[in-house]
Amino acid sequence: MKNQPYMWILEVRPGYEEEYKKRHDEIWPELSNLIKESGMKNYSIFRHGLKLYGYFETADLEKTIAHLNQGEVNKKWGEFMTPIMKIEVDTQTNFPFLLPLQWHMD
Repeated sequence: MKNQPYMWILEVRPGYEEEYKKRHDEIWPELSNLIKESGMKNYSIFRHGLKLYGYFETADLEKTIAHLNQGEVNKKWGEFMTPIMKIEVDTQTNFPFLLPLQWHMD
C-alpha cells in the first residue's frame, strides 16, 4: 500500500516556543525509534505563531496510531510536553485530530 499524507494541528503555550523547539532538538532516541517502527515516514512539525502543524505519511494509519499508543515512551513524552502545549486529541483514536486532505500533487 502507498503512503498517504496526514496532518494535525496543535498549539504551543505562549512563552514556550523556544522550549518546544529545544525539546524536539533533543528528542529521545527511543521515541524516534518508536515513530520509525510505527510506519511513519517524512514526519515534520512546522510552527506559525503558536500553531504547530505536524505532517507525516504512512501506509496504514490505524496500525501507526495503535503502535504509537502502545509505546510507553510515547506516553512519557506526552506527559513531558503537556505543560508547554495545548493538546486536543480525538478520544476515539487517542491521537490528535487529523485535517481532511483538500488537494495533493505528486
